Amino acid sequence: MSARPTPRRRRLAAALATLPVLVAASGCGGDQGAGDAQVIDYWLWDSSQQPGYEQCAQAFEAENPGLDVRITQSGWDDYWSRLTAGFIADQAPDVFTNHLTKYPQFVDLQVLLPLDELEATADLDPADYQPGLAELWQGQDGHQYGSPKDWDTVGLFYDRAVLEEAGLSPDDLADLEWNPRDGGTFEQVIAHLSVDANGVRGDEPGFDKENVEVFGLGASGSGGDNFGQTQWSPFTGSLPTWTATETNPWGSEFNFDDPAFQETLEWYYGLAEKGYMPRYDTFGPSSDSYQQFAAGRAALALNGSWMISSFASVEGVELGVAPTPIGPSGQRASMYNGLADSVTRFADDPEAAARWVEFLGGTTCQDIIGESGVVFPATPSGTEKSIQARSEAGIDVSAFTDHIEDETTFLFPVTEHGADITALLQPAMDAVYIGSEPASSLTEVNEQVNRLFDYG
Repeated sequence: MSARPTPRRRRLAAALATLPVLVAASGCGGDQGAGDAQVIDYWLWDSSQQPGYEQCAQAFEAENPGLDVRITQSGWDDYWSRLTAGFIADQAPDVFTNHLTKYPQFVDLQVLLPLDELEATADLDPADYQPGLAELWQGQDGHQYGSPKDWDTVGLFYDRAVLEEAGLSPDDLADLEWNPRDGGTFEQVIAHLSVDANGVRGDEPGFDKENVEVFGLGASGSGGDNFGQTQWSPFTGSLPTWTATETNPWGSEFNFDDPAFQETLEWYYGLAEKGYMPRYDTFGPSSDSYQQFAAGRAALALNGSWMISSFASVEGVELGVAPTPIGPSGQRASMYNGLADSVTRFADDPEAAARWVEFLGGTTCQDIIGESGVVFPATPSGTEKSIQARSEAGIDVSAFTDHIEDETTFLFPVTEHGADITALLQPAMDAVYIGSEPASSLTEVNEQVNRLFDYG
C-alpha cells in the first residue's frame, strides 16, 4: 500500500479522531491460511458468542473449500478502537459485527461495501428475518450495508428467592404499571424490594435511604450513550406520543425537549434520591445493573436479552425475567435493536467476504447460534431454537419475545452524527442523574443536537 496519506485516509483520520485508537490492528485481511486457503478475517466483540461462530466457521469452511475464517474477539471498547485503527491504516477486517450507533458514520466515510452490489448478498430478503431488522441497515442511499445477525429487547431480571423473602411472587411482577407522577405499582414494588442496612424496607417507616444494602432496581449509568436502552427507554417508550426522533430510521430532529419526556426522566432519576436505585456515585459510572445484581446489591436489573447467559451464570440465583411495566400509553415497551454483519471496503476478496456474510445470515449458522441460547438470532427459526434452548435450561424468555409478538417495540434511533450526539447527550444525562441539572436542561441540549443536522 502507498505510504502517502490519501485524501480518503486523511478524512477518515479526521472524522474518527475523537475515538480512542489503538496503534496496532491485529488479525487483518489479505493473509493465506493452511494450504494457501484464502483467509476471511471476521471480528466480533461478544466473547460469549465466539464459540457459536467458531462452529459456524467450521460449517462454512466445509461447504467452501479454499476459504478459511479467522475470528478475532475484542471487548467492546477495544473492538471499536482496533476497528478505527484498521480503517485509518487500511488494515480493517474483511467482515465485522456492526452496531446501529456506528454504521451511519461508516457509511458516510465509505468504509462499507453495499451488500446489494455483491453477488452472494445481492438477493438478501428482509422477509427472511424478524420484522424490521433488515430495513434498519438500509442506508439513505437505498443500499443494504448490513446482514441481520440477531435482535434484542429488554426485561427485568430477578432472583425468585429474593422475591419470596419479600413476600412477592413472579406473578406480582407480570402486570406492573408505572406513571411519572407516583411511579404506580412498579415503584411500589421496587420500594418494597429496597432494604437498608438495618433490614428496613423502602416502603416501611424508618427506611434509611442514605444507607441502602439492597436497591430495588439496579442502575447502568445515565443512558446518555445508548438512548437509555437499559435505563429509561422502556418508560419513555411507553409514553402515549413521545418518540426520540420525528422519524426512524434517519431522523434529523430529536425530541428531548418534550415535557412528557423530561417529566419521565425526573421521575426515573428521582428513584435514586428515594434510595430505590443507586445514585450516580454509589458504585461509580462503570458499574451496571448486572454487576449490582450479581453482588446482591440490586433486586431487579433492567437489562437486555443479550445478557441472559451472564445472569444465568450467577451462582445461587434462581433466575426469572419479568416484562417491562405498562406505561401511560396502556402498553409496555422495549427498545428493539439488531446487530448485523458488514463487509469493509478493505476486504481482500469482497465476494468471498460476502459469501461468509450470506452464511452468517443463513439458516445453518442462525440455527447454530440459536441452539447456543446466547442471543436471539435474526431468523424466526434461529429465534425458536434459542427459546427452546433457554426453556430446556429452565429460563422463560417470554418477557423478551412477547414484545415481538405483541408489537410493543420501538426502534433504536438510527441517525447521522452518532458520535457527536453522544458527546452532547452523555454529560447532559449524567448531570440530570447526579442532580446538578434539572431534566429541563435537556431543552438546550436538544437544540444543540438538532443543530448538527443543519450542517449536513
